[in-house]
Amino acid sequence: MAKKLTTGFGKPVDNDQNSQTAGPNGPVLMQDVHLLEKLGHFDRERIPERVVHAKGAGAHGYFEVTADVTPYTKAAFLSEIGKKTEVFARFSTVGGEKGSADAERDPRGFAIKFYTEEGNYDMTGNNTPVFFIRDPLKFADFIHTQKRNPKTNLKDPDMFWDFLSLTPESVHQVTVLFSDRGTPATYRNMNGYSSHSYVWTNAAGEQFYVQYHFKTEQGIKNFTAAEADAMKAKDPDHATRDLFEAIERGDFPVWRLEMQIMPVAEAEDYRFDVLDITKVWPHADYPPIVIGRMVLDRNPENYFAEVEQSAFNPSNFVPGIGPSADKMLQGRLFSYHDTHLHRLGTNYHLLPINAPKNAPMASYQRDGAMRHDANGGDGPNYWPNSMGGPAPDPSSADPGMPVTGAIGRTEYTHPNDDFVQPRALFRDVMTAEDRDHLISNIVGHLSNAQERIRLRSCAVFYKVDPEYGTRVAEGVGVDVAEVKRLAAMSAEDRAAATA
Repeated sequence: MAKKLTTGFGKPVDNDQNSQTAGPNGPVLMQDVHLLEKLGHFDRERIPERVVHAKGAGAHGYFEVTADVTPYTKAAFLSEIGKKTEVFARFSTVGGEKGSADAERDPRGFAIKFYTEEGNYDMTGNNTPVFFIRDPLKFADFIHTQKRNPKTNLKDPDMFWDFLSLTPESVHQVTVLFSDRGTPATYRNMNGYSSHSYVWTNAAGEQFYVQYHFKTEQGIKNFTAAEADAMKAKDPDHATRDLFEAIERGDFPVWRLEMQIMPVAEAEDYRFDVLDITKVWPHADYPPIVIGRMVLDRNPENYFAEVEQSAFNPSNFVPGIGPSADKMLQGRLFSYHDTHLHRLGTNYHLLPINAPKNAPMASYQRDGAMRHDANGGDGPNYWPNSMGGPAPDPSSADPGMPVTGAIGRTEYTHPNDDFVQPRALFRDVMTAEDRDHLISNIVGHLSNAQERIRLRSCAVFYKVDPEYGTRVAEGVGVDVAEVKRLAAMSAEDRAAATA
């Protein structure tokens, strides 16, 4: 028997082709509640677009532990070899709008929701191990420069390069972005990184800084700029299509999880600031160890319900895993939850894709728009109470991290060189072909900026490596001698000289 069409409240619909009117040609009547419901819902089908990570693809799967990590964390979902935890992963472009092409030069979001028995744990990372800035106060400004000019509503290379050249800490990520790593061939052929340092705590209360590296077992594959441009014209949704079709045909993508682990005490005298997201921990110092694998084996049944409404929050932790004092991470702990409240509403955590699946949810939050469960029933909505309501569990707490110092707006105090790591990347990691592509990609984009911004940008590249700065300067048509002069200045003097 065919299913009956009904209104949102279950009333059978007699006709879905013709509105109620006063006579065959008369005006439409207000009493046509089916029409009003249908139009009203249509008018509201689009929830606010994500400010960043607007376009993405997602899939369900599982995470399996393959090594003993109990010496480092007491997290229950990591407690034994062979243990599996259901996950939902979302991949995305960062700066592009929802209708942008999957092959744009852009970092890629790499977010995973673990449905653990102690509640949901979210890891919100990127396909690069570093980021452009290290203080959240700069984030809104940075993202504005990657969006559209408020006057022309066009992408603006002056905005883009003006900010980055005035923020030299960005040059490491810029070098990664304008290499071919900035245009991954597919979501399946890229790595994912936590970028931030997090804190793991074991059952004895010992603490470790950790970084997550999800390494693709499909192999790294990137587009050249020419290949990316061709794909944008051929299929702007190619990566979304590739992920869906691979899973549909049973070619399930796999990533192995490698962890860098550092005892907290060793961070004090480490040569780099482990809380600086513009830096990596060299693998020679802390070799990654393989601890598990993630397999994606099921496509969403409905994109909107499961991918568009998914909300990943870096403040979703479980006992044994917690935040570090990384300034950017601290800002994200607030901002992600805040934007979900705006985009999806105060009860976004009750949506099936976001709700904890393997842990009971019991809180005193009540009411609010779109409350679609029992709203706590007849239980109390306050604590403390003697009415049998849920009580805090002190044993779930992790030991805190010590904090000292005067309140103020201060820069990173760790001895800092923003050029040493991109220098090693340019000189020692990249091949000659990689360097050629990097220079060509930067030149193609930077050439559209004003001359003073081109000069300042080239000076930053020159400080990384003279060959780097010289080749870009020659490519964008600015005086190499002037670039060299600017490179010898402080960042403040360089900014003033090119104002």
